[in-house]
Amino acid sequence: MAELKTKPTNQDPKEFLNSVQPEQRRLDSLILLDIFQRLTGEKPVMWGSSIVGFGQYHYKSERSSQEGDWPLVGFSPRKQNLSLYILPGYQQEPDLQLLLQKLGKHKTSVGCLYINKLSDVDKDVLEEIIKKSHQLMKKRFAES
Repeated sequence: MAELKTKPTNQDPKEFLNSVQPEQRRLDSLILLDIFQRLTGEKPVMWGSSIVGFGQYHYKSERSSQEGDWPLVGFSPRKQNLSLYILPGYQQEPDLQLLLQKLGKHKTSVGCLYINKLSDVDKDVLEEIIKKSHQLMKKRFAES
């Protein structure tokens, strides 16, 4: 089994985010850092070179022999958008689906929420999604 490359590092998340370009992506990332920290009560940790994660869980894939650790929730200021790792299993969560309908301009994938800039979305709704996702992940992995 190949070793996972995305692991917690000692890099300072704020230092990383202060280097993000363009300027609007940097500012949005610093706002997200504050939001995630406030809502989760978790200390931010860099995962690999570009993901800021909060909390941690251990997973074992049922479909493959892959297993490892991953943040409960997190985000990454990617070149194309802000990628928020907050939606694993959201398709089975009616509350999250309703909140996504109210969020504003965004895209989703299996476990990610993609937004171009924070001004595209309702920040109160985004905060509720982050909070609910963090709680769901903590509950899910406390039970396993």
